[in-house]
Amino acid sequence: MNNSVGSTARLLGAGLRALLVLTVICGVIYPLAVTGIAQGLFHDKANGSEITSGGKVVGSELIGQRYDLPLKKGQETAQPDLKWFQPRPSNGLGSNRDAGVNTQYDLILSGATNLAGDSKDLIANVRAAKAAVIKDNSTPGFKVRPSDVPAEAVTSSGSGLDPHISPQYAELQVHRVAEKNGLAVNKVEKLVAEHVDGRILGFVGEPRVNVLQLNIALKGLVSGAGQS
Repeated sequence: MNNSVGSTARLLGAGLRALLVLTVICGVIYPLAVTGIAQGLFHDKANGSEITSGGKVVGSELIGQRYDLPLKKGQETAQPDLKWFQPRPSNGLGSNRDAGVNTQYDLILSGATNLAGDSKDLIANVRAAKAAVIKDNSTPGFKVRPSDVPAEAVTSSGSGLDPHISPQYAELQVHRVAEKNGLAVNKVEKLVAEHVDGRILGFVGEPRVNVLQLNIALKGLVSGAGQS
């Protein structure tokens, strides 16, 4: 009996010592080491790739957001504020609160629509989005043709949270943005050109424009034009 109790006590003691050691190593030392390395070498990425403007965090380089007018009484969906560059549609899986599509870059739930290429709903959504892009971006001196509208202007990304648009879609919006803000078209075109990111390592992915960074630069351009 005494030998059995002693063996059990030794096993329990060894198990508790192992638990304590592993808790310190895996629960304290390892997380602190990884956090320290991340903060020291990859500070920006470790903190969510935040973008600041005017000393305040206004978003993340990795997460898209919308630029809408305030909701009017009776409206369920806000209208886009056309003085800003607009992102691609964000109609992904929706949110946990309702069964509707995610039109507000809601971070509660992300994902694609999962609609097939021949889905009537998808076709209707694309046609409606294309008509809106043509209407919103046509100005008295610049008419958008259906063939000018790139695919990402009328479809959401796999996550529904894509922060980028193609240079083609950004350029399509130049005349409208210039008109709404009282700016020269060539200045807005230059702004877009300055914010085109090339392929990663020169061959991975496609050229892209971060909409938030572009709109921050646009705000600065508008402020500068107002002061001149």
